[in-house]
Amino acid sequence: MNEPRRSDDGEGATVAFPFDAVLVERFRETFPRARWQDETACWFVPGKTADRRIAAWLRDHIPSSLALADQRGRDAFDFEPIESPYLEAAGDLLVRTPFSRTVIEELRAIPWAAWDPDLRVWHVPFRSVERLRERWLSIEAAARRAEPAARRRRQDELKASPEYDQYRQRAAERRRKRFPAPLSDLPPFGRVVMTSWGAIVPIGTDGELAQPEPASTHYPGLAADGERIWIDWRSPSLDELVRTWPARTEPDAHDIARGWWQPSLRELRAERRKARSAEKAAATRTAKRST
Repeated sequence: MNEPRRSDDGEGATVAFPFDAVLVERFRETFPRARWQDETACWFVPGKTADRRIAAWLRDHIPSSLALADQRGRDAFDFEPIESPYLEAAGDLLVRTPFSRTVIEELRAIPWAAWDPDLRVWHVPFRSVERLRERWLSIEAAARRAEPAARRRRQDELKASPEYDQYRQRAAERRRKRFPAPLSDLPPFGRVVMTSWGAIVPIGTDGELAQPEPASTHYPGLAADGERIWIDWRSPSLDELVRTWPARTEPDAHDIARGWWQPSLRELRAERRKARSAEKAAATRTAKRST
């Protein structure tokens, strides 16, 4: 069982458990102020005594058979261990890798897996060892690709490739923070919309026509008919992404051809995770500069 963990400021605690509709409903009834956190796949409960209240709730609602499942998982691991520099067997199975979105997505799909921000390690209880084993090849491969030496090697290979000029041009285009929108169907200014580049907030235009060549080169999939003008944009804040209402369906062919659409819940969740990571990184850099 994943024990509740106090937040850094002591004003709450987090906990994770496998999804079960009835169990989640009971949890929300007991903790109406609980909030789900996508980036850690945990529930956050505010309050200085939250960890103790959560622990009591877990004892009452989580089956005691989990201890037996943990023992069986430990026996299975001892019989057939996963040998890897990224895995350590302790009280739980500890997964420690370089940062990789693939690793994060794979571990989030494993029941009871939880991120420990203090130790910067993923905890996977032994009861989930078979689910971890199913995903381990993908996890380890992604971790190796994320090693600094592997990243540098790919960058050197990219610089030596014919596609490097295209990569530089695309990066330069993104820094211009503009988007070719159809003149007859402009996106709403000041609101979050989704594009092939990700989530953006359109902020205005001077009416400059977008020529077909840069538009088709850097923004593939756009409809070729009709005039387009350049729209200036900025990146949305985490708060804006949280307040954005998702579309009920995924984008269709018309949305892709137009070039912008209302983001789906799946897309919003991914963008929120990126925004949270960016805000945390910015806060860390600020803290380092102030010390």
